[in-house]
Amino acid sequence: MKKKVHPSIQEFKSFVKKHPVLIQEVRKGALNWQEVYEDWYILGEDDKKWIKYKDKDSKMEESKKEDFIGKIFTSFKNADMNNLQQQISNVGEAISTIQAVIHQFRGENKSNQQTSQTSSLKQHHPFAFRKD
Repeated sequence: MKKKVHPSIQEFKSFVKKHPVLIQEVRKGALNWQEVYEDWYILGEDDKKWIKYKDKDSKMEESKKEDFIGKIFTSFKNADMNNLQQQISNVGEAISTIQAVIHQFRGENKSNQQTSQTSSLKQHHPFAFRKD
């Protein structure tokens, strides 16, 4: 026989799962569940009091994102634009060379067929249009 739990208790449990630091504080003895529940019931989930009890991992992820963006901006500040332009042009030349080699291997048979077809069409064309 399972007892049915009041819906507010279920909501409180889901709230506590979102705030694991709160569990640690209660286990340390800094808080007790009765006080936490009463504050949650009166103040609600969105109160500023609960921000410090949020998951540390989410705070770390936010700080990591900020650090990453900061590193990108500092690298752009410190970058030599002439050197960067030279590197970009070198990469572009390398890509165009690779594309040319690929087209040469792929398109050799097709280009030979196309030139033979166009020359045969020109020979069989009944009207010759020339500029005087």
